[in-house]
Amino acid sequence: MKLFKHSFLVATLVASIASSSVKADDAANTLSADEKKSGWTLLFDGKDASSHWRNFKKEGISDGWKIENGELIRFAKGAGDIITKKQFEAFEFTVDFKISKVGNSGLMFHVTEEESTPWRTGAEVQIQDNVDGHDPQKAGWLYQLYQADIDATKPAGEWNTLRILITPEKCVHWMNGKKYVQYVKGSKDWDEKVAASKFSKFPKFGKATKGHICLQDHNNLVSFRNIKIREVK
Repeated sequence: MKLFKHSFLVATLVASIASSSVKADDAANTLSADEKKSGWTLLFDGKDASSHWRNFKKEGISDGWKIENGELIRFAKGAGDIITKKQFEAFEFTVDFKISKVGNSGLMFHVTEEESTPWRTGAEVQIQDNVDGHDPQKAGWLYQLYQADIDATKPAGEWNTLRILITPEKCVHWMNGKKYVQYVKGSKDWDEKVAASKFSKFPKFGKATKGHICLQDHNNLVSFRNIKIREVK
């Protein structure tokens, strides 16, 4: 009965996510009454990031990150990856990102601090300029593991909304309301894909079922806003 209830909840979340669209600028970094009622938490209020974020393996946030016009911006060399102070297990997460021309970044989940870099433990959802970016892995894909057969991204310099659902039963990515990929973390298919990727060299990669969410410093200008999460019990 518990499994049935969990499956029903996940199905309901999937249906609600698929119908979502990019949020209006005038509602940036806020929670609607319905979102509050549904259990969403705002991880960035447009003014302060230190309440929910810190640099990987550090206490504060470096000066390479700045807040401007309600945006959390990686703008300077040595910014470093930032992670949530809290760890999450099963959750629904959404963020707006604006990538610079030729830019690259990433969103990682279930990150632990057991290795020297976040990507050695946490799987990465790619963020980049799909037109002029140099990486063959496209925005919204699960890096080197799961690819989408569509491209719903907007051009560099425009806002995109990335949304992910991560649960033991099902993981799903959406870009601007379009479903991209679906997989089960830790499944036979997952293990086979990891074994065939560069991550096979790192025994802790993808093993944690609970961890930090990470915004990557890939040496390019990238902005984030509307960073929200809802835990799935």
